[in-house]
Amino acid sequence: MAVAARRKFRREGEERRRQDLIEATLDCVAENGLQGATVRAIALRAGVTAGLIRHYFPGKEELLQAAYATMMGRMTELAKTALATVEQEPKLRLAAFVAASLEAPVVDARTFSLWASFIGRAGSDAGLGAAHRAGYLGFRDEVEALVALCHGIAINAIIDGLWVEGCLAGDMFAHGELAEIGVSSVEAMLGLELREREAA
Repeated sequence: MAVAARRKFRREGEERRRQDLIEATLDCVAENGLQGATVRAIALRAGVTAGLIRHYFPGKEELLQAAYATMMGRMTELAKTALATVEQEPKLRLAAFVAASLEAPVVDARTFSLWASFIGRAGSDAGLGAAHRAGYLGFRDEVEALVALCHGIAINAIIDGLWVEGCLAGDMFAHGELAEIGVSSVEAMLGLELREREAA
């Protein structure tokens, strides 16, 4: 029992040390750019030896990738915190997420400086490019989920309303008319054409 507890404590300590190294890396990049974020500078900032950094990360590139991924993930998480104070109404939640993404602490000069440093190399560094893509997709997934929820409720309301009409007064509609109204309504709401149109 005591051994298991010690292992857990050690893992938590290692994760904390790893996070400290990532934070030191972000500080160094923010102050001196990617070139100035040397292993020596990061170790000095974190108060550890360069050898200890190698215990947690195979090399500087992996540490930079972890730092960039952390920064990107943090921006998404900060925007998501706005959702905790908003009622469950999907439109209000989407509005809160968009607003939080465009206000402090997400909108921040230091964060922009970090992003600019990393994005400048993301095109030529496969690891940073992968970290950027993962961060972008994580943010996009959050947006898509909120948008889908808003549209899902509205689309369901359109279908429900037309279904009730069809069930109660189906003889008032021509064959396929309800389906046409439903699809056209959803297209108008989304601003998309869901069907291929025949050439005129």
